[in-house]
Amino acid sequence: MEMKNRMTGIEQRPICDGVNFRAIRDGRFKTVRMSVHFMLPLEKKTASANAILPFLLTRASRKYPDFTKLNEHLADLYGAVLDADVQTLGDVQILSVSASGIADRYALRGENISSDLSDLLCSVLFDPLLKDGQFPEDGFSQSKRQMIELTDSEFNDKRLYALRRCREIMCSEEPCGVGRFGAKEDIRSLERSSLTSVWDNLIRRARAEVMVLGDCDPEPVYRRFSEAFCRLGRASAVPCPTKVVKSADTVRQTVERQDVAQSKLVMGFRTETAEPDKDVPAVKLMSVLYGGTPSSKLFLNVREKLSLCYYCSSLYDPVKGILAVQSGVEQKNAGRAKDEILAQLDLVKKGGFTEEELKAARMSLCNSYRTISDSLDGLEAWYLSKTFSDPLRRPEQEAARIQAVSREDVVQAANRVTLDTVYCLTGNEVEKQ
Repeated sequence: MEMKNRMTGIEQRPICDGVNFRAIRDGRFKTVRMSVHFMLPLEKKTASANAILPFLLTRASRKYPDFTKLNEHLADLYGAVLDADVQTLGDVQILSVSASGIADRYALRGENISSDLSDLLCSVLFDPLLKDGQFPEDGFSQSKRQMIELTDSEFNDKRLYALRRCREIMCSEEPCGVGRFGAKEDIRSLERSSLTSVWDNLIRRARAEVMVLGDCDPEPVYRRFSEAFCRLGRASAVPCPTKVVKSADTVRQTVERQDVAQSKLVMGFRTETAEPDKDVPAVKLMSVLYGGTPSSKLFLNVREKLSLCYYCSSLYDPVKGILAVQSGVEQKNAGRAKDEILAQLDLVKKGGFTEEELKAARMSLCNSYRTISDSLDGLEAWYLSKTFSDPLRRPEQEAARIQAVSREDVVQAANRVTLDTVYCLTGNEVEKQ
């Protein structure tokens, strides 16, 4: 089959309806990583049941019927690693299973490690261990407990928790307001008997990205996954749209109290710009100028000059068109910090930044793109984030787009930004004087 898109080191082609294969070849690495990323619409009623599957599937398969035998096989593959992950991209839930190991040329006895890894992935994904048509009770219980522990760990990381709570409030009427694991009570109420049909829906109807990265011949891997997917008799892939809210009409303000020593202030903005808009690079550069580096407006003024917070930075999500400013503050300074964060945005809107500041922001952003290819994880994250982008761009191509952004483009991007949500996580007690 002829390649649909061929670039230096990158090969991309379809496997079947809704399933795409992408190989990023790079001989600098001594390892290979291959992943299958299943994508489904993010919905509260299905989020937890979907999210448990990657953890459940990586515990055993019919060929490797318990955790011990599976790990013995990984050890035989020179210490290969099998991973599970759940994340979101816009309004889409991504369920990932990955295998990593040494490149074939480093195998001592000439083994084809990449072929063994693809066989392993197909085994756990498409031929799981089922007893009386259900996943084993012990694996289900342990996977369920693991998800609850991950949810608790995110709750205990108050910086991450505050950022996600702001997003939940801001996007309460959008799918992305649902957490990647769903609600904790939904995890607890999961029933083992329902998961076989959830798995069947995943492999037959989810959109999927099969990715192979590193020093590996992708052709045998492509053939193995083509055989596995085509044997399923897949139905049409479920659409995975993302809703973009252009601007905010009103400002939502929420104060939440917990037993925390340092308050967390998170402000969510609508930018009116999301992929595939041509102005996305301008918003990216504006965000870095505003609060993305130690030389940014927020860092130098809100944190350093005025000492209103312990940290203060901005983060832009180009898929949803959301800009978030997060900061750690003393309770008594939260109001002043909010006012100054908005004042610095107004300054950017008026063009109140120097050419040196713009140059530093541009250099920082372009350097971050250059370092993406230094690791397989970075490359995988980049190309996975571009799943719904058209055309597909490599990191160096994105850096070139940033170089083309003018000062006027940055000012115009800033003037499209509107405040949507102000969330403050603070202590239970009134601060002592």
